[in-house]
Amino acid sequence: MSISASDVKKLREMTGAGMMDCKKALAEANGDFDAAVEYLRKKGQKVSEARADREANQGTIVTIISDDKKKAVALALACETDFVARNEDFVADATKFAQLAFDQEVSDLDTFKALKLEGREVADHLKDMVGKIGEKIDIPNISLIKTDGAVVSYIHPGNQLAVLANFEGDVDAEIGKDIAMQIAAMNPIAVVKEEVDSSLLEKELEIAKEQLINEGKPADIAEKAAVGKLRRFYEERVLLEQKFVKDGSVTVREYLKNSGAPLITAFNRIQLGV
Repeated sequence: MSISASDVKKLREMTGAGMMDCKKALAEANGDFDAAVEYLRKKGQKVSEARADREANQGTIVTIISDDKKKAVALALACETDFVARNEDFVADATKFAQLAFDQEVSDLDTFKALKLEGREVADHLKDMVGKIGEKIDIPNISLIKTDGAVVSYIHPGNQLAVLANFEGDVDAEIGKDIAMQIAAMNPIAVVKEEVDSSLLEKELEIAKEQLINEGKPADIAEKAAVGKLRRFYEERVLLEQKFVKDGSVTVREYLKNSGAPLITAFNRIQLGV
């Protein structure tokens, strides 16, 4: 049957798919718009499966924080190219997804993808985006913090890296940003030493001891000296023990104490492309 240009335009406006894809979908559906939309969705599913092994290292991260700073969400929407990541529609979709995660207080990815957005599951929206854009699209990470203290949100320029930092109480905006930027830059694995997994500490001690023995140190001396290396490990990987990036003469703990700021109790750091 003959497919009019106006029908193709209408389907394109409905779905965002390419002109030729819309024309083919209408032809396959004998002009039935609902069937054509379904055809395009199936096409998107096929594209999604075909691109499942592709690397989606680009994208954008969106954060949403409540007015009282008691709740915050960071959501990463990934794609294959920077060109798509900077597209206004792509960013708008990421914001819609983040708002849904915020409203429903969901961070588990499988649970989130089954949620309804505008009457359809998030997973189906992602399939539609694949069909429309022609790249692998996914949500690799959602971070949620709810607190009795205060959350600070920070997005690093480029929207590829975000931090949610949870403080014991209200914190000055600049101080909160300083700590969030510290987390973004230094990528700590814990807030305090006690949070570091014991198996990781044992591994670090063993490595340090072996290095010292290989340098010619006796085993008993290497055992004691390894503890000193573990101290350096804490200084590099534990947030409150790290040197403050803006003033290397103090630790992060000392910076907060000297500023009269509340301690940070937890953080979530998410990054695309890693």
